[in-house]
Amino acid sequence: MDSRVLLAIGLTILPWASAFAGIRAGLQDYSPAHLTLLRFLVASAVMVAYALWVRMPLPERRDMPAILGLGFLGITVYHTALNFGQVTVKAGPAALLIAVGPVFVALMSYFFLRERLSAWGWLGIAVAFTGVALIAVGNHPGSFQLEPGALLIVLSAFVTSVYFVFQRKLVRKYNPLNFTAYTIWAGTLPLLVFWPGLWSEMQAASAQATGSVVYLGVVPGALSYLTWNYALSRAPASQVTSFLYVSPVFATLIAYFWLGEVPGVLALVGGGIALAGVVIVNTLGKVTQQ
Repeated sequence: MDSRVLLAIGLTILPWASAFAGIRAGLQDYSPAHLTLLRFLVASAVMVAYALWVRMPLPERRDMPAILGLGFLGITVYHTALNFGQVTVKAGPAALLIAVGPVFVALMSYFFLRERLSAWGWLGIAVAFTGVALIAVGNHPGSFQLEPGALLIVLSAFVTSVYFVFQRKLVRKYNPLNFTAYTIWAGTLPLLVFWPGLWSEMQAASAQATGSVVYLGVVPGALSYLTWNYALSRAPASQVTSFLYVSPVFATLIAYFWLGEVPGVLALVGGGIALAGVVIVNTLGKVTQQ
C-alpha cells in the first residue's frame, strides 16, 4: 500500500472519527433534527458543486425508487437516529456502537445474499452483541440503567448495514462516488420536514456550534467520501476497510481533546468486547457463497 493511499485513508478515518465529537458540539445549540438537516443541506451543496464540475450524469429513472429508498435509510434514518442518540451518549461510546455495523452486514448477507458464516463468525456475532449490551446498559454509579440513546445508535448501525448490503448492484453500475452523491441528495429530501424553525435556530446558535455543523457537512459528510473512494480504487477493499477498526479509538481521543469527554469504564469494556467480536467476524468468519 503506497503512501498516497495511506494519506487518503488518514484523510477519511480522522474526519469520520471526528464527526462524533462534532455532533456533540453542534447539539449544544441545535436540536438533533435541525443539526441533521443543516449538515446534509451543506453536504448536498458540496456534492452539487462537484457534480457540476465533473458533469456527473443523473441516474436512470428506473433506479430512482431504489436510490430514494437507500438514501432514506443510509442518510435520513441513519443520521437522524445517530444525532438523537448522541443527545445522551458520548462521542466515544457512540463510535464504538457504530463500529458493530459490519456484524449487521454479515447477518444481512447471510439472510439475503446466501453467504454462509462459519462457527467463528457466529461466535464473533455473539461477542459483539455482548459488548453492545454493556454499552447500552450505561455506566451509572451504583446501578445499571438502559440508555435509550444507545438503542437509537444501534438502529443507526443496523440501517447502514442494510444500505451497504443492498447498494452493491447500483454502486457497480454508477461507481461509488456518483452513487454517494445520489443517495446524499435522496436522503436530504425527507429531512426537509425539519425545515420549520431552522433559520431561527441558526440565528440563535453560537458560531462554534454552526461551524461544527458546517464542518460535518463539508468534511465528513462530503469530502471524505472522495478520499475513501480514491483509497478503495487503489488498494484491496479488505485492507482499506480494516482501518475502520481504529476509528472508535480516534473518536474517543478527539472527543477528549475537543469536548473534554471521558467515556465510562463500562462503555470502554463493552466497546473493547464489541470490537473484538467485529474483528472475529471479519477475519475468521469466512463468509462464503452457498
